[in-house]
Amino acid sequence: MEGWQRAFVLHSRPWSETSLLLDLFSEESGRVRVIAKGARSRRSNLKGTLQPFTPLLVRWSGRGEVKTLRSAEAVSLALPLGGICLYSGLYVNELVSRVLEQETRFSELFFDYLHCIQALAGANGTPEPALRRFELALLGHLGYGVDFLHCAGSGEEVADAMTYRYREEKGFIASLVVDNSSFTGHELKALANREFPDVATLRAAKRFTRMALKPYLGGKPLKSRELFRQFVPKNPSLKSPPDTQ
Repeated sequence: MEGWQRAFVLHSRPWSETSLLLDLFSEESGRVRVIAKGARSRRSNLKGTLQPFTPLLVRWSGRGEVKTLRSAEAVSLALPLGGICLYSGLYVNELVSRVLEQETRFSELFFDYLHCIQALAGANGTPEPALRRFELALLGHLGYGVDFLHCAGSGEEVADAMTYRYREEKGFIASLVVDNSSFTGHELKALANREFPDVATLRAAKRFTRMALKPYLGGKPLKSRELFRQFVPKNPSLKSPPDTQ
């Protein structure tokens, strides 16, 4: 199995009459762009294989920015995502595509991604906890370090009922100001543990990841959010997108 890697397709688009241009997220090489020659032809044995959320074994060749896919095999059937969980999965794929530098190894994040997609596929309720855990894992792997458990001003452990205001590059500092950048100690402990036992902690996690990811995403809107907006009119019970914007 020399040269083979575990991978997922993040995004694909037509390339010439019979080929596909793929963004892959691989275990050893991170995000890689490859051309799958002939993958769109009627006789291709890759037809139906190179789909998002399908666990793959792949290998490629080439030294340029765009590689050539040599082989691909599905390890299993695609993880079953539907409805809001499908849009959540598309958001995760877009996030990885937008944030990670090409051909930079993120082996641990690869498994965080896998666990997130598995959680979305098995979700009976809201996908939000799985999304927030992945976002926090992503921030950690990008080197975004923040201490949720101690006041940046005093060094003391955060208290559940106390309010702390987030200051970029400093951390959380005890404050009487309550605004979009303020979090209770209870919410900060939930962020540290990546466990969200109630609606308040889940909303706080979304507020924090929204702020923390903004510099990485820039001003370009997320396509997955636009797709979700088109989906909402058909599903009025879904009030807000599953992403961070």
